[in-house]
Amino acid sequence: MRRTAVVVVATFRRPDHVRICLEHLQRQTIAPRRIVVVDASPDDETREVVAGFDRVEYRRNELGLGTLAASRAIGTVDATEDVIAFIDDDAYAEPDWLEWLLAAYEPPDVGAVGGRARMGQDGEERDGIERIGRFLRNGRLTGNFAADPQRVIEVDHMLGANMSVRTDVLRSFGGIHDYYPGTCLREDSDLAFRVKLAGYRIVYAPEAVVLHVAGAYSKGARFDLRYRFYGARNHILLLTTTLGWTDPHLIRYLASMAASSGAAAAAGFRDWSSKSGLRARLRGVGGGIVRAGADIAGTVIGLLAAIRPHDRAREVNAPLRSTGAVPHRTTGGSAGER
Repeated sequence: MRRTAVVVVATFRRPDHVRICLEHLQRQTIAPRRIVVVDASPDDETREVVAGFDRVEYRRNELGLGTLAASRAIGTVDATEDVIAFIDDDAYAEPDWLEWLLAAYEPPDVGAVGGRARMGQDGEERDGIERIGRFLRNGRLTGNFAADPQRVIEVDHMLGANMSVRTDVLRSFGGIHDYYPGTCLREDSDLAFRVKLAGYRIVYAPEAVVLHVAGAYSKGARFDLRYRFYGARNHILLLTTTLGWTDPHLIRYLASMAASSGAAAAAGFRDWSSKSGLRARLRGVGGGIVRAGADIAGTVIGLLAAIRPHDRAREVNAPLRSTGAVPHRTTGGSAGER
């Protein structure tokens, strides 16, 4: 029996990326039963783009910027397909992307499947090939989702730009959770951890390929201090809300974070002797201290937030489940029908 799929695209102010993403999704060798675009933008530019595509649903996320997981939750609230696939608005799927994702669900104990995200960098298919999607003893995660092991392998988590889950497995633990503001880091790992806690395996299917062009952030830049702060903050929420306060990974992660913060500060001071000129030396020391400060601040704020975590996905989806309504749902027509 051929599995059915719905593809959910969450977006914020990237109408041009959405257009290209949808063009690729409509060339799939196995067509998704539905495509749902969930838009948190304050304008109608993305709505207008979606209107130009046949059989693509448009939904609104009124929470706005920094609520990626809530958008994904809105896209899944009424899913009846066998599999829910998620792709970022700046990820462009190869024609057989969905076919490879669905094929990896053949073993019944596979609860989620992640795919490969090419970035067009030299040697990326080999970088980190032995450490793809690992959850380490010290509570940290490895990525390396551009690597190609040339076979389906088991992993601990997935990249949100290219991932999928069995619908019934997602329902079994209450759907998507959103404790992850700012740069939204760790919302994809939250989903993966819950799949594994439900007793299912997660696999990485390298033939399910997207080109991840990494569109510009609406606020800040990729890997800036804001990104670093939310990485530390949200990682605490990931560990505490999925594994709990008593899990040893949390203690080991806090020790690891303290060590890495100290190393970041020390690196800045080491630059003193390697640079000439007082201004350059001060910049090096200041940079190390600022990076360490972002790590420490994110960790402390994360610990405080974890005392009473706020799940924004429950906020948007609780009324939807009770009424059966879907927020601002419209279906695009062909370009000639606009």
